[in-house]
Amino acid sequence: MPTAPHPQSTDELFHALRENHRLPYGRTRTVTAEELVDAAERFAEPVPLIHALLELQEAYTYGSDPRKSPVVFARLLTLFDERPEAFDERLRNQLFWRFKWVANALRALPEIPLASLRQWLTEMRDRYEKEGLGLQPYYGQAYQLAVHVGEDTTLAYELWAGRRRTPHSDCEACEICERALYRIAAGDDGRALEVWAPVLAGKESCQEEPARSVSHALLPLLRTGHADRARELHLAGYRACRRNPSMAGEVGRHLEFCALTGNEARGLELLAENRNLFDEVDSPLDQLDFLTGVEVLLRRVESLGHGGLPVAGYAGRAWTVAGLCAEVRGRGDGLAARFDTRNGTSAHSACRTVRLDRAPLLDALELALRARGLDELAPGDAPGAAGAAGARGAAVAAVAASASRAASAVPEELPELIRRARELDEQGHPDARACWARLRTLVAARDYAHPEDPAVGPYGRLCADLLSDEAYRAAERGDFASAVDLHEEAAGLYEDAGAPDDVVLARACALLAVAEVPGKDGEDEAEVKAAVLADAHAAVVRLQEEASGLAPYVEGRLLRLRASALGVRLQTSGDPAHAAVVLAEAELLQEFATRHGLAPQVSGAMLLRAGTYALSGDLPAAVAEIDALRGRLASDGPAWHLPRALGLRGRLQLGLRDAAAAHADLAEGLRVAATWPAGAVDTSRLHADLAQACLHLGRPDEALTHLTRSAEADLRDGKRMDAFCAYSNAAQLCLDLGRIEDCIALLDSLLSEPDVAGGELDDRLVAQLRLLRARALHAGDDLKAATAEFVALAAESAGWDDDPGSHAMIAAETAMILGEAGEFDRAGEVAERALAAHALSPRYELISNCLRELARLRAQQQGPDGLAAALAHLDEAGRVADAARAAGFQPAGRSLETALAYEHGRVHAYVGAYEDALAALEKALALLGEPGAEEGGAGEWAEYVRLSGAVEGIYLERPAPALVRLDAAVARLTALGHLEECEPLASLAGQLREEG
Repeated sequence: MPTAPHPQSTDELFHALRENHRLPYGRTRTVTAEELVDAAERFAEPVPLIHALLELQEAYTYGSDPRKSPVVFARLLTLFDERPEAFDERLRNQLFWRFKWVANALRALPEIPLASLRQWLTEMRDRYEKEGLGLQPYYGQAYQLAVHVGEDTTLAYELWAGRRRTPHSDCEACEICERALYRIAAGDDGRALEVWAPVLAGKESCQEEPARSVSHALLPLLRTGHADRARELHLAGYRACRRNPSMAGEVGRHLEFCALTGNEARGLELLAENRNLFDEVDSPLDQLDFLTGVEVLLRRVESLGHGGLPVAGYAGRAWTVAGLCAEVRGRGDGLAARFDTRNGTSAHSACRTVRLDRAPLLDALELALRARGLDELAPGDAPGAAGAAGARGAAVAAVAASASRAASAVPEELPELIRRARELDEQGHPDARACWARLRTLVAARDYAHPEDPAVGPYGRLCADLLSDEAYRAAERGDFASAVDLHEEAAGLYEDAGAPDDVVLARACALLAVAEVPGKDGEDEAEVKAAVLADAHAAVVRLQEEASGLAPYVEGRLLRLRASALGVRLQTSGDPAHAAVVLAEAELLQEFATRHGLAPQVSGAMLLRAGTYALSGDLPAAVAEIDALRGRLASDGPAWHLPRALGLRGRLQLGLRDAAAAHADLAEGLRVAATWPAGAVDTSRLHADLAQACLHLGRPDEALTHLTRSAEADLRDGKRMDAFCAYSNAAQLCLDLGRIEDCIALLDSLLSEPDVAGGELDDRLVAQLRLLRARALHAGDDLKAATAEFVALAAESAGWDDDPGSHAMIAAETAMILGEAGEFDRAGEVAERALAAHALSPRYELISNCLRELARLRAQQQGPDGLAAALAHLDEAGRVADAARAAGFQPAGRSLETALAYEHGRVHAYVGAYEDALAALEKALALLGEPGAEEGGAGEWAEYVRLSGAVEGIYLERPAPALVRLDAAVARLTALGHLEECEPLASLAGQLREEG
């Protein structure tokens, strides 16, 4: 079925060819190219057909379909022989360049006899000699054939490398890679890396480079002690080749790198991301390269005892590591044998053996911010869900660690285990979790028999206990709706079991959980929630008053629930008038708990009081309360409350702007938390707060570590939304720190999560992650990928009727990116959509920035031809500035009018209208005003002066007044102490004096 209407003229055909050429390599581009060849044949003209065939051959070549590339080239060669006049110089050059493509394609097919490969090289040599072309490209192909076959390459290498390059030689980057690989084969890693240096540094590149060189250089870098550089290149290089069938071999080497650096779990994640390569790679040689890398990874995972893990593999069945490893081994051995049979050597089997037998080069190398181990990939989780598996697996690991830590608290005998769980639960002791976890496992067993022990009670009561524990865990995750259902179900079972105290407590917990369930969209959420919490408090009070003979620990927990309801109401409303009743309830709780020796509730009352002081703005009083609590915890306990107290004290110190003290408290809180079972303390909050302290202390790398650990803790606790928000913050920090590849790798990992791909996660949070990724791609100079992501986001956000401001932001950024790419028509269309959204939800500064940047880009890229369009953008920006002024909007920095005048200056300078440029810049300077001694504005003022001086002194050739301007500015900045800002002005003044 045709993918597009057939062109009706050669102009339409050439337009379709250009559009198809913009698509990424893959099936869509290939099928369209095939259809365009059919269309070209209808015109009975050779030139359109030549262009169509060239496009088709390229699609086959880079779409990893080597069998069809030579067939297409044969048609081109026939056309050249029959109609040489149809090939202009450019087409002729392309034709002879592609002899190498055919040689590469034939080598990749083991069914092609070796004699045919040599015959093709002879054809290439004869054709080149006939056309008077240099033979270096021929000798390059002869050398590559020698390497492929496994012959002695010394002479072939010298015949190629010793010759002068020609216009038909492989690009410099590709030839550098071949020379480096020759050194690798000789065992000289150091020399190979020296040869590779220009490519690895990005100074030489092409369609395949530097991705190809990076994949080969990873292990040599490790062997020569450059692990950090290998990590950096792995992140950048993998992104350039992932999911690309024509770079399957490169993907395989990245998998091998993961396997040999202790990153087996990441390797499985990347394998899942590239599962398409099992079925989409048509090149047998690329298949062999890919499958060997896959087998290295799978063998390593299996050797570590994880052969039963699920893993992504060939479509049509579920695979385990062991099963896929056996399948891959058979296919890889078969392909190697076919090539060796064709070549009459054992080179490919030997190469496979070397790769498969290579021992790990490092025990552990942290490749990504989301570091996971194989133990975190729980059996039964799909490997494509590595992230979700990481969350659930991490939770399993955390529970296992907790159980190990609390082994002494988990009795062997069932009656004692039940009694111990209830005793610990009454105290709020963290070890209760291990007991409940053990009981949950026992009760779920088919052969479970409940003990007939009056002290234990009936089976229904134990089920209610387990439901209550599950409800508390749900509430901790923020799943209050589930908590309500679980508490109410537990209350019913408690009633049936004749446990009235537990009935009251379960119903009170359900009342508070109901108040925490999010309200409906459109409601005044804070006001409604505050009212609901007040009602919940009153209901719990009534429940407690109507009950009689409650045990002291139940009375204490009910008082705690009452106080907590009012505390959450204060936090929700922010109304200081609500503080007094919280303090009163906290006082009541503390008095009762002290009288009955309920140490956990005493601590809870003091924590609540400290939090109330903080919410009321009395931070010193809050710190004093926490310090009193720390003393009490040291003497009376409970010890497991200390991390929470230290965490609150750290947050209070942040509020008091004492980041060093905050860091000390929070770090101590984490240290103490580590002595308790996982989940006993909210370490996610401690890590997040510690990240803030680190940022205030100027330690961003440490902050990044704590942000990722905060996210990992949230995943362990099942708080996926919180985890993704923390990871989003980590990605933003990476971007701010210039760690672009870390940022992109983290976001790619998050966006590949099954609940993200399946649309289960909040769409706005996903959009935020994608927006961050687009910005990171742009910062990493991947303009094409960044543009595609921005355009997609702008299209999606156009439907956010409830949030036009966000659409205005995304559309404005998209328009600027399109302008940078030179697509000004599309940029203008998107900018219009940004303006329409801005009219609904004003974003004055953002829209002004967008319009001014489009004007600058127009003038810079199009010169005088773009002036009219650039001025139109600036006129629109002027209207935005007028509206902002009328609305009383105050930008963070310079005024919008100042920025507009400056942009007028730059635009006119770009198009050569220097008098207009100077007048606009002088207006901008007047609007900006003179700099002061404070930091922040001097740099901008200096730049305005510098550009004015350059326009006046260089382009208008009036150096004298320009020097007066520059010297006065230097003197003023020097007097104010802005020495750094003086440097560019002094440099320009020196240049003008030298030229004068």
